[in-house]
Amino acid sequence: MAFNDLFRLSSHAVITNDDGKVLLLKATYGDKHWGLPGGGLDPNETIHQALQRECFEELGCEVDVQYLSGVYFHSAYQSQAFIFRCALPQAATIRLSDEHSEYAYVAVTELSNIQQQRVNECLAFSGVVRSAAF
Repeated sequence: MAFNDLFRLSSHAVITNDDGKVLLLKATYGDKHWGLPGGGLDPNETIHQALQRECFEELGCEVDVQYLSGVYFHSAYQSQAFIFRCALPQAATIRLSDEHSEYAYVAVTELSNIQQQRVNECLAFSGVVRSAAF
């Protein structure tokens, strides 16, 4: 059994619009939750490669990676989530994959407590990568 089968690793993008709202995607699988773009690492993939691949798959466009802001452990899922600040290129058009049915830009205050902490820490990045466990 591979390490990532027991202990999940994922990379996610915090992307905002001009109003400071955060891009979320609605999943077509599982509980159909809303979440940040991104997903799990494939074998032999770095966290940056996974972020770029997942965002391209889910959004249909490249993202500009600005910085890694935090690493968060989720005990319920035995997972580590790497959170990156990203931006869409100026002329980007979002084209969702089959994994997501819609996207929306949402105020940070509308996010769950865990998502709020991760996003707020990302947006207030001061050069120090944060870490927390939930």
